[in-house]
Amino acid sequence: MSIESPCILVCVLDPTTGYCFGCGRTGEEIAGWSAISSKDRRAVMDLLPARLAGVERPARRETARSRRARERRETDAGGDA
Repeated sequence: MSIESPCILVCVLDPTTGYCFGCGRTGEEIAGWSAISSKDRRAVMDLLPARLAGVERPARRETARSRRARERRETDAGGDA
């Protein structure tokens, strides 16, 4: 039997709110998810959209690939001037 879960595999807790940046659950909710009833899981899931609306996600880090693309664009734009 599969357990319904809001997890999107972005498991990082916001230090300010305590909510996961990915799903909006607390660490305690995540840890005990399989042990709570489906009714209680559904109640938590109903709260998640409002929780996530209040969580400011950290900026994504620039990858080497995106950095090279940005540098190419900047070089191309500078060469046209």
